[in-house]
Amino acid sequence: MTSASTAQSANEAGSEQGTPPTGGDGGIPAVVRRRLATVEARLDVNSWLATAAVVVIAAVLRLLDLSRPAGKIFDEIYYARDGYGLIDKGVEWNYKDNGPSYVVHPPLGKWLIGLGEWAFGYADAEHNITVPGHLMTTAPEFGWRISAAVAGILSVLMLTRIARRMFRSTTLGCAAGLLLALDGFHLVLSRTALLDIFLLLFVLAAFGALVLDRDSRRRRWARALEGGLDPTAVGPAGRPAGGWRTWPWWRLAAGVLLGCAVAVKWSALYFVPAFGLLALLWEVGVRRSAGVRRPWRDALLDELPWLVLAGVIMVVTYVATWSGWLLGDDGYYRLAERYPNTPGLSDTPVIGALNNLFQYHKAAFDFHTGLETPHKYQSWPWQWLLLGRPVAFYWSNSGGCGAASCASEILLLGTPLLWWSFLPALAALVWLGIARRDWRAGAILLSLAAGLLPWFWFALDGRTMFSFYAAPALPFLVLAVVYVLGAIATPSTPEGTAEAPADPGRSADRRLVGGVIVGAYVLLVALCFAYFHPIFVGNSLPYEDWSGRMWLDGRWI
Repeated sequence: MTSASTAQSANEAGSEQGTPPTGGDGGIPAVVRRRLATVEARLDVNSWLATAAVVVIAAVLRLLDLSRPAGKIFDEIYYARDGYGLIDKGVEWNYKDNGPSYVVHPPLGKWLIGLGEWAFGYADAEHNITVPGHLMTTAPEFGWRISAAVAGILSVLMLTRIARRMFRSTTLGCAAGLLLALDGFHLVLSRTALLDIFLLLFVLAAFGALVLDRDSRRRRWARALEGGLDPTAVGPAGRPAGGWRTWPWWRLAAGVLLGCAVAVKWSALYFVPAFGLLALLWEVGVRRSAGVRRPWRDALLDELPWLVLAGVIMVVTYVATWSGWLLGDDGYYRLAERYPNTPGLSDTPVIGALNNLFQYHKAAFDFHTGLETPHKYQSWPWQWLLLGRPVAFYWSNSGGCGAASCASEILLLGTPLLWWSFLPALAALVWLGIARRDWRAGAILLSLAAGLLPWFWFALDGRTMFSFYAAPALPFLVLAVVYVLGAIATPSTPEGTAEAPADPGRSADRRLVGGVIVGAYVLLVALCFAYFHPIFVGNSLPYEDWSGRMWLDGRWI
């Protein structure tokens, strides 16, 4: 069958369903062209100006008074010191005992914290360490918190652009960015030297790279069809032309970014099969839209090698983040002669280093799987979206607040109105995704499953867990809310169909009303955020005002 006859058949099928029968350039049916359509590659100045406004809001909230409160709060006592050790020694270092530290998380997040300390200075009064910054000297807290703040700002930028691309709407993209910027959970993590904000950043960046990969592959097929490609032909004749320029570079970039995510925390591994499945499903989808006879078979044959290569790149990236440990002799378990009572270690050149790194990972894995020590702020996964047990990072009852009794706290609490929208939004997302057969709903749900469901399994073993384990799922929860807002604000025609609204006037009215609803919701979230802002940043409040913000009483105290 020729490409012309294929196009004719598709046009006839479209006419039977009441869709536009003709297809524009190259004889491609209109329904195929719409299904392969992506966001235009041209620069949209207005969308970038709107994005910049959202990013500025996020930056001001995350950078203002970043060095307050003074001193190390919550797990900064570990990660700020480890970050400085990596910059100073190449490995995490225990300055009290003057030896390598035994740590149970990979080094990349701590390298990034250390980079901020290298740039802006570090101080540790307990161990008599004061180091000026190479770029400028600031309060030491700024040095160990600035990298987290930058990661938080970048994640707002990325989510704004990813949402705009997915929903083809600058308004919805900016709504997604604003909701993330105005979330207390994200704000606290962005102002504290912990690892989870870096995990969120790299997971979101990998997802964004896959969305770009999806668009680039669809444009490649569209160009090939315009050029006369017959998708029903067997072998290379039925595929777009190859060459290094057509390699899935964004998919390979996603491999690098997933390697970085795993190098922050191993829990990023749960996203690897989910994102691999997404890439494969999208490849099947583009072939089905183009008219390939056996889309599953062809997608597996064509794309599995690239997915394997992306996996290899991920592993290489992960190992590279251990370069300080591998290239030096000071790391924990690095040399067998320093640990004579530890079986399995070896000092054989090259192979011994990799073997010892494996033994180190094995010991860390045993620690994680056996972590059952009770903690005051531990919580279960089914509590997280309900804000059932937030984590207090800082507390003080001193400081001037103009009242007899004061309270100052940094509470890892999501903005309540936003977080209590997540479960209804997920229910609506499932319903709309099935009804519309929408790839966006499937992508969001699969990513959320990777970020949340594994923790329910670990809960069966009684493992100690905390609400900040949900951090990498947060951007996808926000996307779920924005998806539902978009469904309210736009006609129900699913993306990628050739159907036009039956009543354009009614559609315009619905967009106007929907836009008001979206704006009102974002405004209410902003007001809720403003009310709780003092307990996100540690402002001193009269005790009664602080207590009034503890809506769930003992669960939040």
